[in-house]
Amino acid sequence: MNLGEKQILTIDRFKEFGAYLTDGSGSVLLPKKEVPEGAKAGDRIEVFLYKDSSDRLIATVRQPALVLHQVGLLKVRETGKIGAFLEWGLPKDLLLPFHEQTRRVRSQEEVLVAPYIDKSGRLAATMNVYPYLEKESPYQKDSRVRARIYETSANFGVFAAVDDRYSALIPKNEAQGDWRIGEVVEARVTGVLPDGRLNLSVREKAYLQLEKDAELVLKVIGEYEGVLPFDDKVPPEMIRREFSLSKNAFKRAVGHLLKEGKVEIRGRRIYRI
Repeated sequence: MNLGEKQILTIDRFKEFGAYLTDGSGSVLLPKKEVPEGAKAGDRIEVFLYKDSSDRLIATVRQPALVLHQVGLLKVRETGKIGAFLEWGLPKDLLLPFHEQTRRVRSQEEVLVAPYIDKSGRLAATMNVYPYLEKESPYQKDSRVRARIYETSANFGVFAAVDDRYSALIPKNEAQGDWRIGEVVEARVTGVLPDGRLNLSVREKAYLQLEKDAELVLKVIGEYEGVLPFDDKVPPEMIRREFSLSKNAFKRAVGHLLKEGKVEIRGRRIYRI
């Protein structure tokens, strides 16, 4: 009798309110309205086990959108005092408690979650999906992928789920700019770790990215009416705020523009030529 999982059980006996199913050691009720027509004692049937509103274990022939520890998107039906209630194909919504939200969710949006069993023995959802993501993916270095952001870390970078399924990280040195949990980004696989997890970058290969960064710097200088009021000696935080670039990437872009004769530096300012 595994809560939160699909399993095949045997019809043991019938009551006016349904059929009791057994695995040989225990029994669980399958409500009358869900008992297949023509079913009889001894028949084997695939069901999913969850707990009803009275906290009783119950079986259903319905197929939930997610089973225990499976990662996927569920829609928020509504939010309440204890968390958000997610639609997942069963009569009872799946609770996403506040303490399992990596950001506050809104009604009708889709969120990446995994069902788990909480301390009280009930099924609930968590947005902390790292332990449940798969590590073996079909992707190799330089593959192009779509990844959903589910957590950010000042120490490690940006954690993402490729195809809402596979474990990936945009390392700190690649994770410049602002990131929003739930955002889907186009990325490039920069490496596959020994355990199968992916390292990603949203930046192109160096020679391609240099051109893009240089175009961005020129665009921003234009927004300053052709004169950027600082050069590459300013703190990294200022560069990140204005360009969403690291200081090194900014310096490379400026150097490229200087070499091409598109800008010049005078008096600690950068002029567009």
